[in-house]
Amino acid sequence: MLTTSRGIALLLAFAISVFTVAFLSLLDDATLLLLTVTWALTMSISYLLMNVTLEFLIFKEISNIYAALEKIQKKDLSGIAQKPKKSSISPLRKINNTINSYAIAKNKEIETLQRNEAFRREFIADISHELKTPIFAAQGYVHTLMDGAVEDVKVRDKFLKRAAKSLNALDNLVQDLLTLSHMESGVVKFNFEEFDMVSLIHEVIEELEHKAEKRHVNLRFLYNQNKSYTIKADQDKIYRVCQNLLSNAIKYNREGGEAIISLKTSKNNLTVDIQDNGLGIPPEDIKRIFERFYRVDKSRSREMGGTGLGLAIVKHILEGHKSKISVSSTVGKGSNFSFSLPLEKKKKEDK
Repeated sequence: MLTTSRGIALLLAFAISVFTVAFLSLLDDATLLLLTVTWALTMSISYLLMNVTLEFLIFKEISNIYAALEKIQKKDLSGIAQKPKKSSISPLRKINNTINSYAIAKNKEIETLQRNEAFRREFIADISHELKTPIFAAQGYVHTLMDGAVEDVKVRDKFLKRAAKSLNALDNLVQDLLTLSHMESGVVKFNFEEFDMVSLIHEVIEELEHKAEKRHVNLRFLYNQNKSYTIKADQDKIYRVCQNLLSNAIKYNREGGEAIISLKTSKNNLTVDIQDNGLGIPPEDIKRIFERFYRVDKSRSREMGGTGLGLAIVKHILEGHKSKISVSSTVGKGSNFSFSLPLEKKKKEDK
């Protein structure tokens, strides 16, 4: 009986009514009718007040607390309330709030650990595959030469070139992994200096012109010659960003397609757009293209080369400049990659 709110309320109400009647009985003019009515009223009112207080403000809150603790033990946090109810009395509200906050934090921690574990397994599988491909290729060529093919000059030169190409791909992969690791750990320092973005883009285009010609991709550079495009950033790293994005615009373009680099200025920022009219990226892949080793079309990407780390490095470089890269794409029509950097303050007045 004493384990329920009704039982406790009944006992307390009875005690209060008895004490009240006992006190009134000490008065000389107290009649039996008065004492009976007082007992009945005191008993009913006390019972109702006690029952409501215990049931809705204490027992219910304690039940919620136990329910939350049971869910935490069972690792089922789906029904945990984000905020305590306003009807909760202060001490129990704080306890409920503390438990709920702990449960939500633990749930987020578990989800993070699960994502990290899945990412670790996927990363190990990806890097194992990426390392295995050039190593096995170089091994195959070297073993073939050791088995006697070295005597044939044409075969020897051909296989040595292929082995060297595989080892170069392996070296590029390792270097990109080191670069990405250093960026994520904060080891890489950024050297900010003033430079002209137009000159940098021209250098990138000159480097990639031969690659574009091989695929018959037309390169166009659009900017206003009457404006200043001077920014303060890490020139080498921004060069790598533009190089990677333009290289992808050529690589994943269609034969005879077009890649357009355009510079636009607003009051404080310079926006760089690199657009192609090639394959495009499916909507479900756009959110993942900046992950390490993620490829939209794995078979075609491997045929075209690359380490699968370029966009991940681009993302980290721009984050180091407190900027972000955005992408919009339509399958079959092409993609547009865009990022912004602050204009050098001294040059704003010259625009």
